[in-house]
Amino acid sequence: MSPDDVDVVSGIEARSFSDPWPPNAFTVLLRRAHARLRVAVDAQGSVVGYCALLIALDEREVANICVDPSVRGKGVAGVLLDEALASADETLASAVFLEVRESNTPARRLYAARGFRMVGRRRGYYQHPDEDALVLRRDRPRTSLDTESLMG
Repeated sequence: MSPDDVDVVSGIEARSFSDPWPPNAFTVLLRRAHARLRVAVDAQGSVVGYCALLIALDEREVANICVDPSVRGKGVAGVLLDEALASADETLASAVFLEVRESNTPARRLYAARGFRMVGRRRGYYQHPDEDALVLRRDRPRTSLDTESLMG
């Protein structure tokens, strides 16, 4: 994501969430060394989604992932999430966390398909409407190198 994408991403955010991030949140994150912001573009080069991944020591947090309502259901969120997870795995992050509205069934299905499991609940986390957040975690998959080091 570049500063030129902030207006489009803010528009997607506003069309998607009842309590959207303000535009300056994206501008601030772009300047932070611990944040990775990615956009998804369609065949015409238009931004249709984004993902904000935060780095905290050996863990990662998907702080936000969003797809324009006009292109939902076409796999864009899956591509963005897969890129975030690949980045986390490449840097040997021990786990990836995220919060999701309890009522967001499509997102919960996507996260479950990618190996996330519920590890907690934040009561009243979301506003407009008030709703709990489910805290999900995905541990880094074990590799043959991990197995060899354990047997070593």
